Amino acid sequence: MTLAEPLDATAPAPTGGPTLPQERRLATAIPGPRSSELLARKSAAVARGVGHAAPVHVVAAGGGVIVDADGNSLIDLGSGIAVTSVGNSNPRVVDAVSRQLDAFTHTCFTIAPYDGYVSVAEALNRLTPGDHVKRSALFNSGAEAVENAVKIARRATRKQAVVAFDHAYHGRTNLTMGLTAKNIPYKHGFGPFAPEVYRAPLSYPYRDGGLSGADAAARAILQIEKQVGAENLAALIIEPIQGEGGFIVPAEGFLPALAEWARANDVVFIADEVQTGFGRTGAMFAMEHEGVVPDLVVTAKGIAGGLPLAAVTGRAEIMDASDPGGLGGTYGGNPLACAAALAAIDAYEEDGLVERAGALGELLLGRLAELQASDPRIGDVRGRGAMVAMELVDPVTGDPDAALTAAVAAHAIAHGVVVLTCGTYGNVIRFLPPLTISDELLLEGLGVVADGLAASMEVSA
Repeated sequence: MTLAEPLDATAPAPTGGPTLPQERRLATAIPGPRSSELLARKSAAVARGVGHAAPVHVVAAGGGVIVDADGNSLIDLGSGIAVTSVGNSNPRVVDAVSRQLDAFTHTCFTIAPYDGYVSVAEALNRLTPGDHVKRSALFNSGAEAVENAVKIARRATRKQAVVAFDHAYHGRTNLTMGLTAKNIPYKHGFGPFAPEVYRAPLSYPYRDGGLSGADAAARAILQIEKQVGAENLAALIIEPIQGEGGFIVPAEGFLPALAEWARANDVVFIADEVQTGFGRTGAMFAMEHEGVVPDLVVTAKGIAGGLPLAAVTGRAEIMDASDPGGLGGTYGGNPLACAAALAAIDAYEEDGLVERAGALGELLLGRLAELQASDPRIGDVRGRGAMVAMELVDPVTGDPDAALTAAVAAHAIAHGVVVLTCGTYGNVIRFLPPLTISDELLLEGLGVVADGLAASMEVSA
């Protein structure tokens, strides 16, 4: 008997919008004939480098499910990579964007300003860690915001070097590829990369041999001081929980020690909260778990419920170092995206979604720990809030098992559950459910993943 309940393949398909039935349902095999036809068109029209994880063609999404062209309803445990945290097609977001659409779609804030941009900046200044005076600037994507955070830090400190960390992911533009650690698929063949970017060792508790957060920080700081020099260093940039790098949660004390060293050495401490921000980890921002106050905070993904928006928020004296016109862009802070962001922030604050992330984390960690207790191939279970992962390994050697990871993810998708893989070694399955998902839907999705683990065990036997 499988852990996931059987599906009724004869039920009528959902028809769209935020009121979609919150259910897993397979009307056809995945991919079905219509999705296969449309994916063939994709292959003919879209560059090969633009890949996809799930072989479906989406026609509707709402809450915690996505529906494909064949009428299959899949449980969404990826949230568009932590973007639709408020639920896909959240009614607050849909209503706000519709109202803005009727008013105007664009003026370019650097040509003719409007209230939405200012209101988002005010909200970010209020929400991000620390009670110091802040300023914000809005952009389109996480990578663009990271680039601007580095620009701002360099302008403010009059220094050039930037340190990122092992397993980091900060984007796919030229500078952010340099900051990113993983070669394939993000960097291979795309160099040369921007200069004056250096890398330091991260705290990785599962593979650090018990190294404490303080000792891991001392190791990183020593390398930075010897190989770069604080007098040359404009910024440290770090994800409080690594995203693409494998959902690595540094040991307690690692982040505060880095922040303290940076402050003492006139180095801008940049928190890349693109994936961890906006309630995802059970706090509005992940740096809050250890009381760390960054100089600059980079946000995107969950900020606007699915519309493209990103931001840099930070200390006024650092943010204001740039000359007028030095920051901006044609679409940065587009009025539709700003309307969506304000509505999404209302959802986080008024609908209890930050607290909900904590409850989802308890379910995720508890269920995965149960699986780990009976399956030595699950080397580690880690995360905070609704940002949780399991690392799959060879049970004898502890070596990363990317093939098993791919097989389990493929099984889940084929059985109606969208999950994402990550990690430098390709051996981590990550769980990023919408914060609006029901307990029942989440547990059903985890049951399908458990079935995938069991099926792979049978194949290997």
